[in-house]
Amino acid sequence: MSVPEPIDPEIAAVEMELRSLDPDGTKTARVLRDTIDQLYDGQRTGRYKWEQLYKTEKTHCGTLVEINLQREFKFADGEEMDFRIADIEVDCKYSQKNGGWMIPPEAHGHICMLLWAKDSATPVWSLGLVRISPDVLNTGGNRDAKLTLNTAGRSSIRWLWDRASLPPNVLLQLDNDIVEKIMSLKHGTQRTNELFRQALGMIVGRSVVATVAQQDDYMKRVRENGGARSSLKPEGVVVLGQYKSHAIIATALGIPVPGPGDSISVRLAPAQAPGPGVAEIGGSYWQIAGSDDPIVPAPDLPKIHNSTKL
Repeated sequence: MSVPEPIDPEIAAVEMELRSLDPDGTKTARVLRDTIDQLYDGQRTGRYKWEQLYKTEKTHCGTLVEINLQREFKFADGEEMDFRIADIEVDCKYSQKNGGWMIPPEAHGHICMLLWAKDSATPVWSLGLVRISPDVLNTGGNRDAKLTLNTAGRSSIRWLWDRASLPPNVLLQLDNDIVEKIMSLKHGTQRTNELFRQALGMIVGRSVVATVAQQDDYMKRVRENGGARSSLKPEGVVVLGQYKSHAIIATALGIPVPGPGDSISVRLAPAQAPGPGVAEIGGSYWQIAGSDDPIVPAPDLPKIHNSTKL
């Protein structure tokens, strides 16, 4: 019976620190989501997928990931590498594809934090740690003498999160013809309303609303008083957001709970009694409407205040 190799004590220390800062990886995933959306700049460009970026923008992604991770987790500057984590020098490397990290000569002997993300209908991301040495690198390299990991190097990566779920981009989850229909509408209000009609039961991130609305104060297009929340009410559709009272309703209905900046729409039908999949809203019982249920105006959602955000 083979004995597993001992864990590099510095890698173990860095892993412990990272897990203490982000136990379930949601903060790192959000940084990656926000960084990709920062590159899309959908509010001004209407872009929402990786293929729409220029080559220079794609190349810039790794730098933005490093900057945004340091801002989120307050990593100290390294003297030789990018960061000091658990008082250990750590270089940060992001790749557009899994396994494509380019390791510079100055990283030899140090720990690299390797990140990768794929924005798609089923978006995923990974973060792992590896100690750089000549035996984990391919020969050759580019003009900067940077090298990629060889088979031994890739197998020696200690994955903290491997192909974990990235917060979704709903415009990549909807059919292309539906997205084209949404984006072809003339006004931001129309586009936002159509988005929430078409994306029932799906998490809609703030950046998607910005991309669809393409205007200042784009979240106004979601709220009451002229936004989707009031415009879709006669159609039986409620738009839930990042509020505790809305989270209670989403949980009762059995749909995803919106996180910070997120929204989710669902068409409702009256329910006869409390039970699984039934939410009490305004003193009445409601459930997710089926295709055969007639359209009934949606109930008023609980009043919300900034203090009630999740």
